[in-house]
Amino acid sequence: MNEFLKNKNVLITGASSGLGRELAFQVAANGGRPILVARNIEALKETAGQVELEYERKCAYYPCDLSDFDAIHRLVEMLKAEQQTITVLINCAGFGLFERAEETPFEVTKEMFDVNVLGLIKLTQELIPVLRNNRRSHIINIASQAGKMATPKSAVYAATKFAVIGYSNALRMELAEQRTNVTIINPGPIATEFFERADQTGNYLKSVGRFALKPKKVAKKTVKIIGTEKREVNLPRSMNLVSKLYQLFPVLIEKLGKKAFMKK
Repeated sequence: MNEFLKNKNVLITGASSGLGRELAFQVAANGGRPILVARNIEALKETAGQVELEYERKCAYYPCDLSDFDAIHRLVEMLKAEQQTITVLINCAGFGLFERAEETPFEVTKEMFDVNVLGLIKLTQELIPVLRNNRRSHIINIASQAGKMATPKSAVYAATKFAVIGYSNALRMELAEQRTNVTIINPGPIATEFFERADQTGNYLKSVGRFALKPKKVAKKTVKIIGTEKREVNLPRSMNLVSKLYQLFPVLIEKLGKKAFMKK
């Protein structure tokens, strides 16, 4: 049990499915009050109902398209009007598409940056004054191992996650004085609905097999560090080791890993 979360409001984006949905369950299991944000109102309603049924925790939800920056502003104003204090922000919303760079439609590139990066930045910026009202608060940004080591057919997705990591590292230093910690979660592939759009062939998840992470495991690891000064959580260990080696020996790793990298 993470005692820091007891009766704390935790806003989670991308909460209608996948990792975001599992984060809602784990926050509630640890005594927190999830506030769910996503585009799909029916899925949000179902998730909120399930949280309340299983954990007897109040679970508010707000439909919001994170590529609509005006909608993000309206969301924050609504939260303020309803006097919803936010202690923890988990930016989990995002999507990818496994395509060669030259074949990725530019409108998809723009959408990916709008959701994965600009929407995250806009919501975070709007909520910083709200978080400042707490004695201690926490921002958790779900990035990716792809943001530490880019591979073929994920150029745009990797670029968005590199941006999230860079933004988070600078933000951590800026917010240190107001005691708002910033943590980056860098998971490898997670067996969720993410791949229904990212890889419609279904081949990638099959190729990584047992190395694919379970969303519940990632959610538990994430919730465990809320309220701490942890900088990063990197999963799985094997992929984290490869990404560290890549920082030291990029040419060698690209040569040795070429066959595996091309499996997407």
